Parts: sequence; C-alpha cells; structure tokens
Amino acid sequence: MEKNRKGILIFSEYNRGEGIKKAIEKSREDILFELRESKLKGRGGAGFPTATKWTLVAAASADQKYVICNADEGEPGTFKDRVLLMEYPELVFDGMVIAGYTIGATKGIVYLRGEYEYMLNSLEDYLEHMRKDNLLGKNILGKEGFNFDITIRLGSGAYVCGEETALIESLEGNRGEARNRPPYPVNTGFMGKPTVVNNVETLASVPHIVIKGGSWFRKYGTDKSTGSKLFSVSGDCERPGVYELPWGIKISELLDIVGAKNTKAVQVGGASGICIPKSQFDRTLAYEDAATGGSIMIFNESRNMLHVLKNFMEFFVEESCGQCTPCRIGNVKLLEGVEMIEKGEYTFAYINQLKELGRTMQVASKCGLGQSSPNSFISILENFKEEIFNGNGGKNGK
Repeated sequence: MEKNRKGILIFSEYNRGEGIKKAIEKSREDILFELRESKLKGRGGAGFPTATKWTLVAAASADQKYVICNADEGEPGTFKDRVLLMEYPELVFDGMVIAGYTIGATKGIVYLRGEYEYMLNSLEDYLEHMRKDNLLGKNILGKEGFNFDITIRLGSGAYVCGEETALIESLEGNRGEARNRPPYPVNTGFMGKPTVVNNVETLASVPHIVIKGGSWFRKYGTDKSTGSKLFSVSGDCERPGVYELPWGIKISELLDIVGAKNTKAVQVGGASGICIPKSQFDRTLAYEDAATGGSIMIFNESRNMLHVLKNFMEFFVEESCGQCTPCRIGNVKLLEGVEMIEKGEYTFAYINQLKELGRTMQVASKCGLGQSSPNSFISILENFKEEIFNGNGGKNGK
C-alpha cells in the first residue's frame, strides 16, 4: 500500500522487518537503554514510561512471558489505532516482535476491539506473510533461540477492557473487570505470568527508536513529553482525521491546522478527558499540561455544551462495569444532576455537592473509568457555567 500520510516520526519511511533486523544486532540491554533515552511514554493515555515497564518484565523470572497489544480503542473520538493497524501494521507488529525479543517473551496477543472485526482477516493475512518471511515463528531471521509468534483475540465491546487488567481478565475468559493492584501485570499478568501491555501507537514508535536511537526521538516534543503524538481530530472543523504532530503544540495551532472556525470548546482526551474553553486555547497538548490518549473533539458556537455533557455521562453510566461503588453509583448521580439542570430543578448547592462527588470518584474509583469519568462533568460545568445555567438559579433559586 502506498502511504499518503507524512509525519516526523511514525508516519516517516519504514520498511517491514527493518526494526527487527536492527534489534537482533543489539543486546536486550542496548534496546532498553535506547528506550530510556527516548523517554517514550505510553500513548494510550496513562503515560507510563515504556522502558520501565519493559525492564521490569525483562528482569522477572518466569517460564513464559507475554506481550499484549492493547487495540481496544474504545475512547469516544479516538480512531488513530485503527489507522495504524490498517495502514501501518508493519510498525505495530514489528514493535511487538522487538518487545518479545527484549523481554524474553515467546507469545504476543493483539486484543482487538470487537467493532474492528472487519480488520481481522487482513491482519491475519499480514501475520502469515510475516511467518513466511521468518519475521515470526522460530529462530526469527536466523537468530537462534529467538522464537515469537502473535495471535489476535477479539474483544466484545466493553469500554472498561481498555484498562489493562480488565483486558487481561477478558483474555482469560472472565468478566472484564479491573483487578486489585498490586500485583501488577509486569509480574502477575496474563495467566499469572509477567506481561507487557502496550498501546498500538506505543508499539508503533518502537521500531523507529531502535533504528534511529533514543536521542533522535527525544529531539521532538518537550522534555517531559518526547516525540510525536497521533491526534484523532473530529467535530466542527474542515479537515478531520489523524494527524501526527510533536508533543507541546498549542491547541490554537492544532485548530488552525485542521481548519476549525468559531470554536467554542475542545474536548481533549475523549469523553474521559477535559473540556477546554476558548480562553485556554494557548494551553499545550502534553503530559505536563493537557494530556490526551489522542482524541480531540472540536465544538463550535452552535453546540449546546449541556447536551454534550449529557451524552458523555450517558456513555459512562452505560459502560461502568459496576464493580466499585464510586463509579457504579457516582456516574448515575452525575447524570441525574445533568438532567436536573435541563429541567431547571436544581440548586447550586447540590450541583457543587455533585462536583465534590466527582472529585471523590477521581481518587476512590478502582480503575481509570471511574477515575476519569467525572472530568467532563467538572470541566464543562466550571468552564461553561454562564451558558449552562444562563442566569437561572434553579428551582430554589440558590
């Protein structure tokens, strides 16, 4: 397939197997060194240092280890991983093979979002071509003892399975619910074995780092957010799509690139992210400021922000696995608060109590779903209160 996209890192030129060939010329320690030098952080949203995760699994003693590619792209407004899997599978799968070589794993699993089942046959065909070219299987590229293969497993549409321990539970045939931590997947992961779980985009960055070096990767972005980021841009703009841009770009600069006009709000990080008003468009997209797993939703002046918020909260009520009380009940209460505002049957005192409930959920919920679901509620009500309340004090006027 001819690549039409151009980018500074991920969307730059790459040939299948190139990163694997370079990796097997290096020691495992050398690869971990380059990852540390790159300061690559997880691109799924959590931002955990990739080198730290790989080092812990590499150091673990076990008869079996696993590499899992988290392709359960369920965050609303995110579609970058789909593009990588369809147009750049060589980067993703080569990244998994390199991870297997580095940590001493022999098995890789792609946990593919259920709604992406239409990709399954083409991805399986691609893996078969890799096997024929000795890029998967036994003694890869003639490297004695380097055995690694990849299988693909489909999810069933549960948003919570984007969380790595819920994903592992699902892979093991259990209900998709987050595990208590510790232990962590790096020592007790899939089938109780040490496991690396990385996002699609994270793995796609690895071959470039192995070939060009960690210091090259670190030249882009900021000191705390190195390299580039894929942004899934949707909403009110002339040119929606997937963009590769360096970390640290301002929101206003991104809006110019995608042709957004009369923008009122930008939802950074999907439904679980924060809603940023026009007065803050000089903020930067970076882990140290406005962090995101990739979703950028743009809303212009025609949008009703209360309707936007209600849509988000309905989503979280539906997707909560119900395991922990803060998330199971908290999201229902937050949605009830939005509906009360719609009807004018609220007091400001009660809405403030709901904001406090949201802040409690952020620290008391068991996994990232309940910890992040109040973000939209809090940020939209605080940043767009004049529009939402419109001078109406509610039923009791206070």
